[in-house]
Amino acid sequence: MASTTRSRSNELNLKWLVLAISAISSAGVTVSEEEGTTVQNQPAAVEWDSNGYLSFCLCMGRFGNQAAHFLGGLAMAKRINRTLILPPWNDGHLVQFEQWFKVEAVSQYHRVITASDFMEKLAPANWPPEKRVGMCFSFPGGSSPPCVMDDSDHHFWYWRAQGIKFVRTEQYYLSYNAEIADTKREWDERFPADKYPVLALRGAPAGFPMTKKNNALHEHLVWSDAIASERDRLIAEHLPAGGKFVGIHIRNAQDWVNTCNMVDTARGSSLMASPQCVGYEAGTGTVTKDMCLPSRHSIAQHTAETVSKIGANAVYVATADDPMLDDLRSALGSSVKLVALKPRPQLDLAILAQADHFIGNCVSSFSAFVRQERDANGKSSSFFNHGRSHLSPIVHEDL
Repeated sequence: MASTTRSRSNELNLKWLVLAISAISSAGVTVSEEEGTTVQNQPAAVEWDSNGYLSFCLCMGRFGNQAAHFLGGLAMAKRINRTLILPPWNDGHLVQFEQWFKVEAVSQYHRVITASDFMEKLAPANWPPEKRVGMCFSFPGGSSPPCVMDDSDHHFWYWRAQGIKFVRTEQYYLSYNAEIADTKREWDERFPADKYPVLALRGAPAGFPMTKKNNALHEHLVWSDAIASERDRLIAEHLPAGGKFVGIHIRNAQDWVNTCNMVDTARGSSLMASPQCVGYEAGTGTVTKDMCLPSRHSIAQHTAETVSKIGANAVYVATADDPMLDDLRSALGSSVKLVALKPRPQLDLAILAQADHFIGNCVSSFSAFVRQERDANGKSSSFFNHGRSHLSPIVHEDL
């Protein structure tokens, strides 16, 4: 028993060391061993913001869910007028925000600082270990569980890898609605900046799915030079030069089948990211199982019709599951090139955003991420088994 405990302890210590090295990089230009890319950190001079800071864990789900929560948290930081500490992404290991996205693009919307800069240059003097308080959302009346900041692997490693351990926790019952002016007053009264300089929240201060208004914030998520360069290389190497291509996203693994079975219990209103196509207001649309899990035939036919109408000569298939190449080949014929690379998800997203037209899954937050980037750049999108005209850009009132 003792040897098992020591083995587990050694395993945890090793994992912490790997994550810490990844998360706390030195100032200047650093090299990521995994990505093989350079990352330019912020300038050395960083001043303390007396309005306070907002920090939270991106610990819910895969990248699409994390991105939706990030944009909600960004809107919240602006509403309560605190500098946002850019949260690392959770990709099985921590990935510094700036490895995937440009900090300067986000800072055009609101004040931000990278997590590494905050911990290295500001935290030692202004947020020392003995003053670090964690915070959890709690329903009134004692119906919520105790506030524990590191009760799961994701939460534990998220904070520990950044060198953060909380001396105590507090609970709150406050709104995450960044569209209401009173939200700032409520947060200021509960957590004044002079007593709580950092709001370190267990989870993102945002709902899921993303609110309609926050869709527009995606214009501030701009791929880093490293991601953009790799995206362009893959497009040049695998897609025909000078031609058009259609990008499609397919979800068909068993976990997704299980998710789509929830449509029957969701009473037809919405599920996950489905408001992006059925509407954000109650009663405006109904999500169906066919939208969530389109048949192989409908995917192939919709793709073939779109290829024909826009004159594309290639289809890029993004999926973590079955790319359906035989079905697509049968519908498209031999003159259309099919490409399914299965790179890391961020590259799939970046490539799909460059397509001449994109067809996604109505319920998927991964598809939603692509659609939001394309909306920001005036590019057309559609969804399998959804009735929109799929050759016109989707128009949102908030854009």
